[in-house]
Amino acid sequence: MKILKFVKDKGNKYKVIIDDDEYVIHDDTIVKYSLLIKKEITKSELDEILLYNQEMDSFYLALKYISKKMRSEREIREYLKKKEVASAVIDKVIVALRKRNYIDDERYIRAYINDQVNLSKNGPLKIIKCLRDMGMSSELIDEYMSKIPDTVWQEKVEHIILNKIKTNHNTSAINLKKKIIIYLVGLGYDKQVCETILNKYDIIDDDIYKKEYSKAKRQLEKKYQGYQLEQKIKERLYRRGFYNKNYEED
Repeated sequence: MKILKFVKDKGNKYKVIIDDDEYVIHDDTIVKYSLLIKKEITKSELDEILLYNQEMDSFYLALKYISKKMRSEREIREYLKKKEVASAVIDKVIVALRKRNYIDDERYIRAYINDQVNLSKNGPLKIIKCLRDMGMSSELIDEYMSKIPDTVWQEKVEHIILNKIKTNHNTSAINLKKKIIIYLVGLGYDKQVCETILNKYDIIDDDIYKKEYSKAKRQLEKKYQGYQLEQKIKERLYRRGFYNKNYEED
């Protein structure tokens, strides 16, 4: 089989004319198999060249994927699998990426934790779980998480609590506290720590109570009157967390 011509293609690829057929081949493949020097190759050599070229396709596909942001090995494997790359080829790509330091678990963990602490609301438990789900070493995760002072997490919790209190317009203090704890636990913060911090805040809901009382009365007085009306209002407000209020308007 005669190598007749090389034509520059996009990126680092060339169109290589062999006999009557055209193949798009990476320059890495051309260099590895000395195709610029050779005049002829056998069919078995061509098969080997094309197989290696497919591996290079997957390698550069992975490079493009990680060029946008740092990725874990598991993320890269899942991405290539979705692109229908064979498992054996994925293994070779991972080895090649590691040799070139494109995959570095320690650097990834450090960067991921830094981003989560500075750019998200997520707490330590959620961050740890996400990293473990990515297949990262528990020892490395613990090592870098231990470097984050407890005060950092406490400040994040306090910021979230203050924001929730500030933006609350229709929830009783009791129910608001429950919602805040559920929200913080969902973000990956320790429940007891959150409760301790939240208990420092005295949430005043008198104005909300008055508004909800008036709203309930307007809706229910169309159907009830007197003692029965007051009981229905009381029941509705009780369900909404207003347990220790005087159920009457000022």
